[in-house]
Amino acid sequence: MPDPRPYDVRFEIQLHPPGEEWTRIAYDSIYDDDGIRHLDSFYLTMLELINPTVGSTLLDVACGEGVLSNLARSRYGVQAYGTDISLAAARIGAVEGGAGFGVAVGEHLPFVENSFDYVTCIGSLEHFLNVERGIRELARVLKPGGMACLLLPNTYSLLNNIYKAYKTGMSTVDSQPMQRYAARGEWAMLLERNGFEITHTTKYEREQPRSLQDALWYAQHWRECVKLAVTPIIPVNLASSIVYLCRPARECP
Repeated sequence: MPDPRPYDVRFEIQLHPPGEEWTRIAYDSIYDDDGIRHLDSFYLTMLELINPTVGSTLLDVACGEGVLSNLARSRYGVQAYGTDISLAAARIGAVEGGAGFGVAVGEHLPFVENSFDYVTCIGSLEHFLNVERGIRELARVLKPGGMACLLLPNTYSLLNNIYKAYKTGMSTVDSQPMQRYAARGEWAMLLERNGFEITHTTKYEREQPRSLQDALWYAQHWRECVKLAVTPIIPVNLASSIVYLCRPARECP
């Protein structure tokens, strides 16, 4: 029976020439400079969604500075690992915590099938050179019955893209080599076509602070306080990002 939703709509922005080596150089430069890092409360919010069990295994793909993996180990007692295309990023994670880190592109993970109880890819899949291949790799290394947590950016984010377009006529662009946007249902179709079954979808706008340090950060950034205040009333389809909790599909394509 033909797919009743066969189309695939994604918006792509390139800041560097496409290619693995160009991408690696760009990310090493980013992490040798200011890096890419959210508040610890952000990573704890993602971990709370999957609530990993003590002694389970977790892989954070495109882990950046490794905060999520290190928090999974220290807060949940998880055997946590992280991979990133950038050696500079992996080094930061290894220095700051006890999780295991390695350098690998998300489209070619150096693990056998069914290796991990949990796989996370938080705000990174949209930057892969080949998104479909990356999704299939995430599904491949996840154990049957395991859980993936994937955070992806929304084309129609009310407080980001829509607001930026209203003010400037442009989309929101960050410093990373490749940026893609899609709507909630479009990302869902892409995940389902490449090995995942979505079990739950939720929005992400801003996270509640879970430490005094993070609360003080909010106190110094009033615009983010506004986002936090209006987060409860933002519809899922207009959120800045969408979080998909997924299981491996019963029959992968």
